[in-house]
Amino acid sequence: MQRRFQRLIAGPGAVGVALSLGLVASPAHADDDERYRVLVVGETLGFRHSHIDETTNAVIALGAEHGFDVDVWDPPQGNSPGQPALTLPSSPFTTAGDLAKYATIIFASPVDGTNNLDPARPRLLDDTEVAAFQGYIRGGGGYVGLHAATDTLHTVPWYSELTGGGARFRNHPAQQTATMRVENPSHPSTQGLPAEWVRFDEWYNYTTNPREDVHVLLTLDESTYTGGTMGEDHPLSWCQNFEGGRSWYEGAGHTDASWTDPVFLQHILGGIEWTAGLTSGGGDCVTFAEVDAVLAGVGLSDKVEAGIVKVERKNPTAGAALRKAAERLHAALVAKVAGQLDAAELAADAGDTAGAIKSLQKAAVLGYGFDDETLRAKIADLVEWQRGLAG
Repeated sequence: MQRRFQRLIAGPGAVGVALSLGLVASPAHADDDERYRVLVVGETLGFRHSHIDETTNAVIALGAEHGFDVDVWDPPQGNSPGQPALTLPSSPFTTAGDLAKYATIIFASPVDGTNNLDPARPRLLDDTEVAAFQGYIRGGGGYVGLHAATDTLHTVPWYSELTGGGARFRNHPAQQTATMRVENPSHPSTQGLPAEWVRFDEWYNYTTNPREDVHVLLTLDESTYTGGTMGEDHPLSWCQNFEGGRSWYEGAGHTDASWTDPVFLQHILGGIEWTAGLTSGGGDCVTFAEVDAVLAGVGLSDKVEAGIVKVERKNPTAGAALRKAAERLHAALVAKVAGQLDAAELAADAGDTAGAIKSLQKAAVLGYGFDDETLRAKIADLVEWQRGLAG
């Protein structure tokens, strides 16, 4: 896998616009001492999955047991019966501030029929609602995508990035038993899962492999069933830190029986709690691309910058020379850290966790040459992730 050091976090200009328009609000992150609130989105404009009702009721039961309250947006729509007894009276996607009451928002297979990519076709969220959702995520909100959450809003590229690396539902074979393999056993949503998890479900093929952009949690072993089209590397569950928020996706869960399976429900609860900010661990869904973006944005420290400005005021020529020298040293250090991250990712891709950890530790030491706590924290997340893989 070739790393893309120059790749930046998606949509930085759009983030700035959202901030300037006051669209970003801070969601109600969960903590151990008080209840929090989540939103389940089941509204359906296209094919309605039968599991939506089971999913909604299962999440409500999880909330009653684990300390969160649940709002539901699932009105009757066309041929979709929705859940009129539970649904909110109108769309909650009004403003980022209104959505900020939710610690995370769960998309429970809300198919809208936009997979024909017709821009005129009605979609789950209109432009105003998408803007509110973007502001919520960019303010630190959480997103949980379940099963056909990758089969909605096909005409909104931003949503495809939120769900994970642009991967969208393509097709699926007949429901059958297959084996999922836990790739990261130390994340809060995968702790306690069997390393080889055999289940009966509907197994999705996706339009692209999202691995380059997301932190893969589970893969699907295509040798254990028929109809897979993604080859030896078939991610099925993944997560990411996205535009200031947290995103988590699980592609299984089509069968109604999934939502009474205690192992599956514990997995889903882990995703809810991680996106809500209640738990952390296993590297917190860090990716090498994410650290690339942080490194690319690291500038001269405030102390160095202040010293240069002081010299510039007294002697512009000397100040310019000092700035040039400082920037040259800074660029050299960035290159050294990037080199160690490159080596670590190559080792990680080859399954050499010990080699990856060794290179990451070197990057961490070099990182102390920057006045940037975020970079140091993200490199530490990479180390924790690789240590978890090493067992």
